Amino acid sequence: MNGHGALPPERRRVSLARWLRPGIGIKRWLLVVFAGELLVALGLAVALRHALRDLPATDPAASLLELLSLGFLPAELRALVLLGLGLLIFLFGVWRLFRALLQPFRSRDEPLVEMLFQMRARARGPRVVAIGGGTGLSSLLRGLKELTSNITAVVTVADDGGSSGKLRQELGVPPMGDIRNCIAALADAEPAMTRLLQYRFPKSNGHSDGLEGHAFGNLLIAAMTDIEGDFEEAVRQSNRVLAVRGQVVPAAPEPVTLYAELRDGELIEGQSRVARAQGVERVWIAPEDVRACDEAVQAVASAELIVLGPGSLYTSVLPNLLVPGIRQALERTPAPRLYVCNVATQVGETEGYSLADHLAALRAHGVDQLIDAVLVNNNFSARAPADYPAAPVKVDLPLRSSSRPLVILRDVVDDENAHHHDPHKLAAAIISLHEDGALRRTRTAQPV
Repeated sequence: MNGHGALPPERRRVSLARWLRPGIGIKRWLLVVFAGELLVALGLAVALRHALRDLPATDPAASLLELLSLGFLPAELRALVLLGLGLLIFLFGVWRLFRALLQPFRSRDEPLVEMLFQMRARARGPRVVAIGGGTGLSSLLRGLKELTSNITAVVTVADDGGSSGKLRQELGVPPMGDIRNCIAALADAEPAMTRLLQYRFPKSNGHSDGLEGHAFGNLLIAAMTDIEGDFEEAVRQSNRVLAVRGQVVPAAPEPVTLYAELRDGELIEGQSRVARAQGVERVWIAPEDVRACDEAVQAVASAELIVLGPGSLYTSVLPNLLVPGIRQALERTPAPRLYVCNVATQVGETEGYSLADHLAALRAHGVDQLIDAVLVNNNFSARAPADYPAAPVKVDLPLRSSSRPLVILRDVVDDENAHHHDPHKLAAAIISLHEDGALRRTRTAQPV
């Protein structure tokens, strides 16, 4: 790029050549437009020739028509000049028309042809439903949106901490923090939209006020809920307003409360407390018969691939699977169901857990039959942050193709942070498994 944002000549030549690539969906319509233009030109030529033949040679109109049709040139050269000039003007007009129509959707540095190609490729991507919450789900979505625009993120509504917890308590609305994170991850204008939605209001003049600590995105969704009078519709409208690729939907239209029983018999209430607890034996939600969002159920039914996680096992993944409607939809879907295990343990919640421990927890809650395959990281050379006492999740299950669930090893970790997935590595691995049929084979081998 030069100082004015223009492409260098060699990049321009490559961009023009890309218009010939299959899959953009433009060439066929250009040929149709050109055919129409050619017919109009032929009609004008016939009319012009007829007019010149009928007018006396001394008539001023005949002289003007002769001049406009380049009659002073030899007939062969005149036809070539008119045809070439017409094509140049026509193609220039079409090019400028496309630029004008698509400019609002184009980033400053992205060639127009590349943008069209990517949009078409994403539109043909698989229908993926990603279920979870927290940082893990938004990280996955950030990578997936580059490969498919047919994404539905089903997000937990059990959060009770921070800004979401305050709004939940004060307004009685479902928590929207995880929903906000997912909308920011799928927004077309990311990362600018991320900075806006994640902005938190500071203290005013050194003292606390009503906005302190609230994320702007949470307030936006809360305001939309008040305007629409319905939380599901508010999230739906937020998807549209913020130009989300795909859609983000809550698992349930009302808030749920997460409870846990620890191994020593202690009972605790609230997602924020469960996340810090050690020795979780089981979790459950209240109300237990909460209705699942219709859009979430429909998305699961029509999906080509279901992804569970990544995310906190007890506070992000399981709360969704414990919603009866979500669980039933997962039982009925013919789509393969892939569980993405965390790359690292979490202090408190899954401290010391291996892959087998994660799957044992799912089995203890009766949802292990909802998983056909498990994707787990096998790169343990990533840089580990020194300020967080976590460890990589060990793979301690057989890798036999006949085992259930099928364990699939891939490098999906962030090389600079061993506690997080790399969005692009993870998304590429998931789409690759879908395209090569590995996940479909695991599903068809199991009873639906």
